[in-house]
Amino acid sequence: MNIVLKMSAADIARLVKTFQAWAQPSANPYTQFLAKPQGCVITVYTSGKVMFQGEQAETYATKFGYQVTSTTPVQQTNIIGTDEVGNGSYFGGLAVVATYLSEADLPLIKKLGVDDSKKLTDVKIRQIAPILKEKIQHQALLLSPSKYNEVIKSGYNAVSVKVALHNQAIFLLEQALSTVPDHIIIDAFTTEKNYTKYLKKEKNQTKGQITLRQKAESQFYAVAVSSVIAREMFLNNLEGLSQDVQLTLPSGAGHKSDVVAAQIIQQYGEATLSQVAKLHFANTEKARKLIK
Repeated sequence: MNIVLKMSAADIARLVKTFQAWAQPSANPYTQFLAKPQGCVITVYTSGKVMFQGEQAETYATKFGYQVTSTTPVQQTNIIGTDEVGNGSYFGGLAVVATYLSEADLPLIKKLGVDDSKKLTDVKIRQIAPILKEKIQHQALLLSPSKYNEVIKSGYNAVSVKVALHNQAIFLLEQALSTVPDHIIIDAFTTEKNYTKYLKKEKNQTKGQITLRQKAESQFYAVAVSSVIAREMFLNNLEGLSQDVQLTLPSGAGHKSDVVAAQIIQQYGEATLSQVAKLHFANTEKARKLIK
């Protein structure tokens, strides 16, 4: 993908500062600055134009004023869409859901007001998720914190474990479908190159054509449904774990998480913490320091 923006001197200065660590030399006399962050080549020309090239071009360009527009409506049915919730939260598991939508599903989706789960209140999510789970064909997976920690110890990392879960959810849903979807859309959490690299290590391989799309949950109903169901799963899991330790476990990975983790270590020990938290997060070490 190629995106060209006309930018002000102030915005160019901000861009140069942002990507200075990825700066590269250029022999082109019309090139003012060249950088190669992951998945993109950014070229600033003396004319004031800036070109973003590569599979992550849209991601970087949107930070400097680019707006995604489409004159052609995206396909909403006969596709699988996946999303995950819990990736950025220290406490709680990692929920991944793959959803298949047919034409007959759309009226219900619109009636319920399905949207990206980040745009919906938890109250709304708890209202509509049970209906979606009952009426819409999907495959849901939840990796508990204890299992997550085991998997990370076995050699997976924060990205490859998500690749494994998305792949498995899609694989199982494909097995259950009586039709062949036209496409598979994944809410992008990494580059397609990375996804493909980690996918090679997985035993079960999906059949359909996969595309990783930025902000897919706001473009595709199938991904939005997945985000809603995954959010409810994550909330229920967090609630259950909170009851187990008799403490309210916060979502996210802020200072509040450090404080609660320190309480858990003091009351129950680190073995219990491993049952409710993703230990490789920096919060674990911060909690240990709070105790000292």
